[in-house]
Amino acid sequence: MRAGLVQLCGGDDPAANLGPTQALIADAAGAGAQLVLTPECTNIVSADRAHQQAVLRREGDDPTLAALRAQAAQAGIWLLVGSLLLKAEDAGEARLVNRSLLIAPDGRVAARYDKIHMFDAEVATGETYRESAAVRPGDRAVLATADLPGGPLPLGLTICYDLRFPYLYRRLAQAGAMALTVPSAFTVPTGSAHWHVLLRARAIETGCFVLAPAQCGTHAVNTPSERPPRQSYGHSLAVSPWGEILGDGGSDPGLVLVDLDPAQVAEARRRVASVLRDSAVMGP
Repeated sequence: MRAGLVQLCGGDDPAANLGPTQALIADAAGAGAQLVLTPECTNIVSADRAHQQAVLRREGDDPTLAALRAQAAQAGIWLLVGSLLLKAEDAGEARLVNRSLLIAPDGRVAARYDKIHMFDAEVATGETYRESAAVRPGDRAVLATADLPGGPLPLGLTICYDLRFPYLYRRLAQAGAMALTVPSAFTVPTGSAHWHVLLRARAIETGCFVLAPAQCGTHAVNTPSERPPRQSYGHSLAVSPWGEILGDGGSDPGLVLVDLDPAQVAEARRRVASVLRDSAVMGP
């Protein structure tokens, strides 16, 4: 089975982001990918809260999601929309949701996952991020299955900052995940320091494939802002269950194509037989 990881450099205009996204999805499908994955914040990369509220929609009204559902159905592919920033369905919630959506080949939404762990951090450049101020965290892990021509592929859905919480990935693997999805928009300082090693660690710890499509580059800002344009690390990564890097998207927008053999999951877990066993808690 073949997967295609889409690497984007999105900006703060959802309509402008859609064309490049669809072009790379079409390239992936044309190259034989049966599962295509896009990064976190596929529809918008913006720190301007007022602008977000002005241009974003609820899931049922979101034009990016509608277009991508139609494209998945036309191409007959499974499409993981890594995440969309959306307004919450309940009118009393002012915060957004950061939502990953798995689209089936008939265009229906097969699964949804709202990012659990919020990026509240100060990075090495002195930039401060408080995602929790604008985004409502999710409250449940999600395991979903893509029924690919080569067989079913159970996916553990996560987003970006979740990567720093290994217990989530362990639980997803114990629940049956064979591949873990980590669509992201990592900052450059944290990405250059931790991206590769954390993704490889999550693969090794669980014996799962890890598929991590990413945002890259300097993101376009069309609305006035006191902050400099955000920069994302890129390097969309596919990792084998043994921790080998199968594909790396580098620093520019583009596409990573990888072939996945589910038998490698069983083999990796056989070679490290205790990988998914709960360890006994040591006493004093």
